[in-house]
Amino acid sequence: MEAKGWITGDESAKEMLGRVLSRARPFLLLPPLHRVPLRPRNVLEIVGPSPSAKTHLLIQAALTCVLPIDWNGVHYGGFDGFVIFIDLDCRFDIFRFSHLLKLRLASGSISEIDREQNNNTKERSSIAYDEELYTLCMRRFLYVRCYDSFEFLATLKTLHYRIQKEKAYGTCVHMLLIDSIGAFHWIDRASTCLPLRGNNNRKSHSIQAVLETVVQEIRKLLLLHPMLAIATKATLFGNRAMNEAKWNLRKPDTSNSQSGGITALQLPYREYMPSVWQTFVTHRILLRPSDDHLAVSDDQNHSVYFSEWLMPSLSFLDKFIVKETGVFFVA
Repeated sequence: MEAKGWITGDESAKEMLGRVLSRARPFLLLPPLHRVPLRPRNVLEIVGPSPSAKTHLLIQAALTCVLPIDWNGVHYGGFDGFVIFIDLDCRFDIFRFSHLLKLRLASGSISEIDREQNNNTKERSSIAYDEELYTLCMRRFLYVRCYDSFEFLATLKTLHYRIQKEKAYGTCVHMLLIDSIGAFHWIDRASTCLPLRGNNNRKSHSIQAVLETVVQEIRKLLLLHPMLAIATKATLFGNRAMNEAKWNLRKPDTSNSQSGGITALQLPYREYMPSVWQTFVTHRILLRPSDDHLAVSDDQNHSVYFSEWLMPSLSFLDKFIVKETGVFFVA
């Protein structure tokens, strides 16, 4: 009946364009993820060593997603949507997320955050914010913690029903965030086999088969519920590669840079995820820390990080710092 109604239904050109453009509208995320337009069904991989602010970028993306566009005459610039955060690293602090959300609410719009980034935030013991809006934003944030690959698969298989439930309440899911996608890789690899629970024939799954199922489930979710998928992935660099990178990063080259006068340099790192995941990823950004620190007006030294787009490849680096009110570029 629904299919017949869809075929025989009458829709104006204005309604059709509004429906199509609303699904194809790119996500305007905060720096440094704003360089490349990201759309529903894209899979962005944030890769970098620990620590390189990967999880903080996920949190900032989640905050932007759950915040409304406008609320009681205040512009927040959010997506007014629902976000699913799957924690595979089991180190996510929900209280910190709550604190950062209150700061975003107190700061108002993104432009106001930019204006207040140099203000002293040490004395802000109490944060003034709209409690009704805070409750609404927290309700739009679904947090799931998984302790092994089987729990991860079970979560992915049940997300469709949870998303359907949220749609019944009129909330659209905009993002699927995974931190970190390679958390169980080395544990599964150390095991000789992964026996399926409750299976009497002792059938086992290899790492390749498990990840193939993960990719299939995520692909189904993105097909049924168009949203942006962002996953972090920890990686390790060799000592030689890191030493060469630090030496090169100190040599400015203004002829081929657009942020901070730094030459883009793709560091060689070992790719340990199976090819089924690598081919599934549509966008990739590399983060890495530096030895530099920036003193700001709040009397704190903030670590400086570098970001470089690998897919699509952009021939420049961005320098940024991480503060409680957001991520900010460094000149």
